[in-house]
Amino acid sequence: MTKQDPLILESPDQFRDLVGEEIARSDWFTITQDHIDAFATLTGDKQWIHVDVPRAQLESPYRSTIAHGFLTLSLLSRMFQSAVQVDAKGMTINYGLNRVRFPSAVPVNSRLRATFTVQSFKEPRDGREVTFLAMVEREGHEKPCCVAEWVLRYYR
Repeated sequence: MTKQDPLILESPDQFRDLVGEEIARSDWFTITQDHIDAFATLTGDKQWIHVDVPRAQLESPYRSTIAHGFLTLSLLSRMFQSAVQVDAKGMTINYGLNRVRFPSAVPVNSRLRATFTVQSFKEPRDGREVTFLAMVEREGHEKPCCVAEWVLRYYR
């Protein structure tokens, strides 16, 4: 699969004209057992479906371990950076999420990528606020594994 060039914006103000449009797709990223194990250790979520490979191969409906939903969600920043570059001349903060769903599982060694659509653009007095619909897909599957409304704020 070919790598896509990122969308390059000179200013967060350019998102204003992109409301309602799918703007970018991230590079593919492979979720390994090392990623899952590190996330489990960091968060303390060591449920067997994530970290016990032999048991998951026998008992899981996926016949493998699966990534934590929150691990998949946490990759949005990485995926966004591979897909969109904004010269904000300041700082960008993760302002939060309005809605998150995990419609399908992410078995170990899955390849993921995210598609970003600009849902809204606001101009609070101290910056710019952009809400994105982020849809994370697993290669070879129609159903997304994560769908999130993600809010970023850009400050000068």
